[in-house]
Amino acid sequence: MFNLDEEKMSAVVSGFQVPVKPEILSSIDKLMADKEPDIKAIASLISSDVGLSASILKIINSPLYGMNRRVSEIKQAVMMLGLKTINSLVTATLLKQSFSGKASISLERFWDDANDIANAMLFIGSKVKSKIPVEILYTIGLFHDCGIPLLALKYQNYKDVLIEANTSDESFIAVEEKHYHTNHAVLGYFISSSWHLPKEICQLILQHHDHRYLSSNVEDEYKIAFAVFKAAENMVEREKRFNYAAGWQESEKLILDILGISVIDYADIEEDFSECL
Repeated sequence: MFNLDEEKMSAVVSGFQVPVKPEILSSIDKLMADKEPDIKAIASLISSDVGLSASILKIINSPLYGMNRRVSEIKQAVMMLGLKTINSLVTATLLKQSFSGKASISLERFWDDANDIANAMLFIGSKVKSKIPVEILYTIGLFHDCGIPLLALKYQNYKDVLIEANTSDESFIAVEEKHYHTNHAVLGYFISSSWHLPKEICQLILQHHDHRYLSSNVEDEYKIAFAVFKAAENMVEREKRFNYAAGWQESEKLILDILGISVIDYADIEEDFSECL
């Protein structure tokens, strides 16, 4: 899964209703491309969408975000957190709003899980020594499984395939490939690429089921981000379903070593996160 034939991928994805990057994101990108971005103009653009700005403020003011005081307006949030962080939160929020239609699974429950993992990544990121920009962590958390809604909207039997994937000795990706000749990681890669996420994040999304990523030659920043993702995925799985995430027990030592924490440290983080969640 380290290499992907872009031409073949495009042919497979052409049969799906891939959400188009929203115009407001393109407008924000243009403003941020300026040598000295106009913070006021960007804040006003976000604030013009009442639902979007309310969602952003709700995320920022959650206990898991760790703000010292309540943020009441977007301009204030931009000044405190920076343009990259706000842009990442806007992107993730609009992603959730971009999927509509009758799906074979509960999309609300799906996004709840994705949001919990994104928040867990922020929480772990604040605890480990190697600091990764919050916008990277939150974006990975929200986008990592974004190919699943596409499959659920296209295939009425996808819920049954999910059940099979969660109980099979085969990998999640292998089960999807068997039924559909594609998988949610490939679809997620395509979505994140078409939304112009950094290529490193797109590649991580493509490989997010592949623990070999941890021992690959990618930049340390993204290897740590992957380890944060896996630790967060396991924390949410333990908290919500009392199970270990797939592959956690085999890779736990390597993941914690990359994060620079012990088993006891991780247990403490897990307990603290449980209280916040």
